[in-house]
Amino acid sequence: MKGIKLLILTAVLALFLAGPVLAAGAAKPQTTCPVLGGNINKEVYTDYKGQRIYFCCQGCDAEFKKDPEKYLKKMKEQGVTPEQTPAAK
Repeated sequence: MKGIKLLILTAVLALFLAGPVLAAGAAKPQTTCPVLGGNINKEVYTDYKGQRIYFCCQGCDAEFKKDPEKYLKKMKEQGVTPEQTPAAK
C-alpha cells in the first residue's frame, strides 16, 4: 500500500512540475500588433512566408515589411505563433 501511495504522489508531483514547462511551450495566438503593440485589427494584415501577420492600423504593415524577421523574432520571444495563410493550411 505504501508503494502505491508513493507512486501516486510521485506522478502527481511530476505533473505539477511539468505544468509550467508545458504551458511555456504552448503557442499563443496573435492578439497585439508586433509594431506598435496595440490590439490587432484583422482587416489589416500582411502574409509573409506562409504566415498571416495582423496589425493595429495601416502603416504598421509597411513598417513590418522593412524588417519582417525583426518583428517575427519579437513575436516568437513572446510565445506568439502567427496564423498560417489560408493557402498554406
